[in-house]
Amino acid sequence: MTPFTFARADDHAAAIHLAAAGVGAKYLGGGTNLVDLMRETIEQPATLVDVTGLSNAIEARGDGSLLIGGAVKNTALAEDRNVRRDFPLLARAILGGASGQIRNMATVAGNILQRTRCTYFYDDAARCNKRAAHAGCDAIDGFNRIHAILGASPACVATHPSDMCVALAALDAIVHLDGPEGARTVPLVDFHRLPGGRPEIETDLRPNELIVAVEVPALPFARNSAYRKVRDRASYAFALVAVAAALDVADDGTIRDVRLALGGVAHKPWRARKAEEALRGQRPNEAGFRAAAEVELAEATPLRDNGFKIELARRTIAAVLGELAGERA
Repeated sequence: MTPFTFARADDHAAAIHLAAAGVGAKYLGGGTNLVDLMRETIEQPATLVDVTGLSNAIEARGDGSLLIGGAVKNTALAEDRNVRRDFPLLARAILGGASGQIRNMATVAGNILQRTRCTYFYDDAARCNKRAAHAGCDAIDGFNRIHAILGASPACVATHPSDMCVALAALDAIVHLDGPEGARTVPLVDFHRLPGGRPEIETDLRPNELIVAVEVPALPFARNSAYRKVRDRASYAFALVAVAAALDVADDGTIRDVRLALGGVAHKPWRARKAEEALRGQRPNEAGFRAAAEVELAEATPLRDNGFKIELARRTIAAVLGELAGERA
């Protein structure tokens, strides 16, 4: 680990000032990802700005929306009664990620900013375009069972590791940012980037910007929602495929509205808008759910070891939507 200076901020304005005054600054929340990356010398910040003293409030608004402070711990968010009642897919996604000890430390902002767990990204003997631009990608012809089937590029096939972000993508969450150029908001589905030719640029963050909060808009039918994570073992494993879904069935028995997002399949949380469009107005049944999954996965491009993810995603989408529709899919 390289030497660095350390400063603690009392509010987000002070944090931004401290980061802008330093060289190569990084914000430190729970440190559950950043400290690991520093140990591996993948991240080498000259300055760390401690932001654990920033907002850890979860504000339930009168319109049914939530405003979640960037420093809120994952455990606190999953246990919040408004989250559990109004957005159960979010609580279940958080509980499906990492271990209890890590959830107790990890913050909402840090979860959003965590970097891929691709083995080649962590191996300094391997070529990785995310670690060193234009170095190449050994995962493409290597062991790529956990890698992307959607939105990948010849430069990178890594997947985004967050469970929480998949649920937030399904819920149309909005990321609230502040930085030297002022405050702004970005929809979470646009915050993370697909790799293209620059996989080292992972988010829409500008220099020294800080995630101050995440807004979850009101969505009454999100009470009928679920998150399912398919992984190699029941604890502390990243998703092979994950599905976050909310379903609204009208009185006439057709699907009035739906939200659907996938994890473990792309460089970013994957909002399944094509499947959503295919489902609206249809009868909720297994055949329709699988047909919608087919539409979403039509452009999936498997690698040597991960072709199974396509059928796994089809089945998981159908199973989760069938559960929400009250049938066995």
